[in-house]
Amino acid sequence: MITLEMMPPLMFGGLVLAMLIGFPVAFTLAAVGLSFGFLAIHLGFFDLNFLQAIPGRVFGSVLANDLLLAIPFFTFMGAILERCGLAEDMLDSMGQLFGPIRGGLGYSVIIVGFILGAITGTVAAQVIAMALISMPVMIRYGYNMRYITGVLAASGTITQLVPPSLVLIVLADQLGKSVGDMYLGAWGPSIFQILLFAGYTFLLSIFKPDHVPAVPKTALTLTGWPLWRKCLLGIIPSAVLIFVVLGTMMLGLATPTEAGAMGAVGAIVLAAIHSKDFSTTGRKILIIGVIACGIGTMVGIFLTEGLIFKLAFVVTYFAVVWVCLEAVRIPELRGLIKQGYETTMRITTMVVFILIGSTCFSVVFLGVSGGVWLEHMLTSLPGGVWGFLIFINLFIFFLAFFLDFFEIAFIILPMIAPIAQKILAPVVGADAALIWFGVMLCVNMQTSFMHPPFGFALFYLRGVAPKEVKSSDIYWGALPWVGLQVIMVVLVIAFPITVTALLDKPSTVDPNKVNFNVPQIELPPLDFSEPPKFK
Repeated sequence: MITLEMMPPLMFGGLVLAMLIGFPVAFTLAAVGLSFGFLAIHLGFFDLNFLQAIPGRVFGSVLANDLLLAIPFFTFMGAILERCGLAEDMLDSMGQLFGPIRGGLGYSVIIVGFILGAITGTVAAQVIAMALISMPVMIRYGYNMRYITGVLAASGTITQLVPPSLVLIVLADQLGKSVGDMYLGAWGPSIFQILLFAGYTFLLSIFKPDHVPAVPKTALTLTGWPLWRKCLLGIIPSAVLIFVVLGTMMLGLATPTEAGAMGAVGAIVLAAIHSKDFSTTGRKILIIGVIACGIGTMVGIFLTEGLIFKLAFVVTYFAVVWVCLEAVRIPELRGLIKQGYETTMRITTMVVFILIGSTCFSVVFLGVSGGVWLEHMLTSLPGGVWGFLIFINLFIFFLAFFLDFFEIAFIILPMIAPIAQKILAPVVGADAALIWFGVMLCVNMQTSFMHPPFGFALFYLRGVAPKEVKSSDIYWGALPWVGLQVIMVVLVIAFPITVTALLDKPSTVDPNKVNFNVPQIELPPLDFSEPPKFK
């Protein structure tokens, strides 16, 4: 006889078994959830009316969730920027800038990976694009093959952590936190991770200089101002787009969905100005639009938002529309935009179906007291807070061998988030607890793309690498970078300030002790005498 206490572990076991068979995850979640739901009804743990919560949560938490509307916009933005030629220009200019120093090509790959991660958010395309562009150059100049494969795979996974990462949006939604706060919390670990990668390259250049040799100055095609100009033309438009997406959210001027929509339009503009077929008229109109935007911004900051402010932004909007029409006119960009739509449709559909399946699973899991079982198991771990964090991170680390990020986020996070809030609140405060936890798991789940032999980044690299690159070089080359990512997880656990430093400090005012002193207004005495009579 199956008891109520046996149902939660049986559900987990059934889910793992069904996924090992190879059935699609979204349908596996729904099938396992509904199967155990009908079994629970048969055993009398709850009645059929309990399952009415499933359509209610699907419509309320999935289809009517405004935050999830940001996913198609950010996906489309990444799909456009990954193929528009921006990566090629930036890698070429950065490679020539840093190439003459030892490890210079490695530094350029790390820096460009960081910048592209902040504007694309797609691991697959970033790894493939950077490998196609940089790998032949690094091989030509004698870089160690394992270093080449490792740095290319690692620089592609940076995109999972750098805002405005799609991963952070999903984490914010599943943890019930603000996307802006999640982005603020992720900046510290993002920068520290770049420093770790660069530090590893620097140490190699000292102890094993033959692994990361300098590029001969005679091989450089650009020097001086032309080189700096090419670098700035790649960095400045990207920085503007990052500000449009992130800055508007941080300043409270736009919601994540609105910022994502502006990012999608900005991606089309950026792709157009990088196209060789972009017309001279379009460039002039774009410059006029940029000047008008600057004038409007200055007027809005220092003066009132009057007629000049409105006219300036009318000109800016006209310039943006013109550039977008130019992009549609160019056949290459028209095909690029169509591919972006198709990619967005596939990824968004996948996310929605996984969410619906995870809703079916989680409702039944909670109905058979799975939350109580899970809380008892996690709170009874030895070591208190640190034991909980070590266990969860090890669990996620090994789970990432087999599951995609979305599957982990939609299946595991809703179950452990309330427990994490309860356990971690005494360490960093109730407001920052889930932000710290979410960023920590984001850093951890980066390793899922680098796990030999299951990491998707390694598969992407294998698919585009030349025949002389051995699979063993790809797997062994990934290990040091996985170690660096694990070190980053340890740093985030040991030093929560890496996440919480930029967050708003919690208020120290006790609302129960606040006194409101309202001054008394002396009123003239009321006259209760009989009113005068009028004839």
